[in-house]
Amino acid sequence: MKDPISYGGGMARLRRTLLTAAVAGAVHAAPGLTNVDIVRRALFPGLSGVGAPGHVAVTFDDGPQPESTPAFLEALDRLGWKATFFMLGSMVARSPALAAEVAAAGHEIAVHGYTHRSEMFRTLPAVHADMARAVATISDATGRELHWFRPPYGTLSAGGVVAARRQRLRTVLWSTWGRDWRAEATPATVVADVKEHLGPGATVLLHDSDCTSAPGAWRSALGALEPLAELFAERGLQAGTLGAHGLVGAVN
Repeated sequence: MKDPISYGGGMARLRRTLLTAAVAGAVHAAPGLTNVDIVRRALFPGLSGVGAPGHVAVTFDDGPQPESTPAFLEALDRLGWKATFFMLGSMVARSPALAAEVAAAGHEIAVHGYTHRSEMFRTLPAVHADMARAVATISDATGRELHWFRPPYGTLSAGGVVAARRQRLRTVLWSTWGRDWRAEATPATVVADVKEHLGPGATVLLHDSDCTSAPGAWRSALGALEPLAELFAERGLQAGTLGAHGLVGAVN
């Protein structure tokens, strides 16, 4: 027969353990609520990348990729745009010369992590190690000081917030995106999706790589650049980098 006192004490310890685990999980996941677009736009304009009203920040995720990134560099050069490239450390490790080429073309270099895994499913030490490895790899290849961070899938955890601060990176997600990662995306759908939430001072998310997208999906973003240039001109928006964007409010 179980001792009622020891049994009761064991149950109390179990409840405390479960409560502690639940609280820790909630703290870890809480920043992930900013992944909900309507919440982020309403409550965290800085995290959404809202900047100067006459400016639009053009950003690309997941590169560099030899099959696609050079085409984006050519298109951006024709348009006279400078953009911000959120690079994956693993992609830079495969193509360091291409990463250096992006930087040499005058574009801004930023951090998207080393591997494209959600922070929600990683421990705090794993998130820290991934970000430190990404920063070292990207800065070594490009020779650039890094200032910006965007988590994979735009999903931010408490560990990601702390890790970004330790690396002196400012976290920015996006105001509007082209959903160009989908197999069914076309240049026309990319423009339509960007237009839906394109406001003054917006930050636009596109992809110069399909390493985490449908094969060949990058072509929809590439084909959308010239129509987007026309749209921005109609709205009186000058395209450029996050560094030139005059972001409102602190995001880290």
